[in-house]
Amino acid sequence: MFSIGTYAVCPGHGVGQICDIEEREMGSEKKTFYIIRILANGMTVMVPTDSETGIRGLVGNEEVELVYKILIDHDVKVDNSTWNRRYREYSAKIKTGSVLEIAEVLRQLFLLRDKKALSFGEKKMLDQCRELLAQEFSLTINLDKNSINEKINSYFQ
Repeated sequence: MFSIGTYAVCPGHGVGQICDIEEREMGSEKKTFYIIRILANGMTVMVPTDSETGIRGLVGNEEVELVYKILIDHDVKVDNSTWNRRYREYSAKIKTGSVLEIAEVLRQLFLLRDKKALSFGEKKMLDQCRELLAQEFSLTINLDKNSINEKINSYFQ
């Protein structure tokens, strides 16, 4: 259970801060919700407290290092399927909220960018993945987002 003021990750949205915990009536039953303000855009999200996939805590230093190992490893097969198939697959991975899945998508998009031009949607997705990782890591390892973005970018130059 999370408390007010703590940070949590909403898959697909990024890091947010729990502003409140409210009880609301849904039909004939009462449910408790976390009210979360997403840091990136100020959007407010309501997530049921009993949801197993709704939110998760910030990753630890070990997961940050695992992500960096994924990003360093360029010896992987680049997906050459059509852009819309790749986009659907990558979107599904991002929605899991797993930093490891997001890192794999980011690596694929960076490596693909070296081989051919990315579609508009893929460019946006690359930026989204980088932002999701940088935002969470900045809170986990207490570094500013720009430094983290520079480190991520340095793996692909």
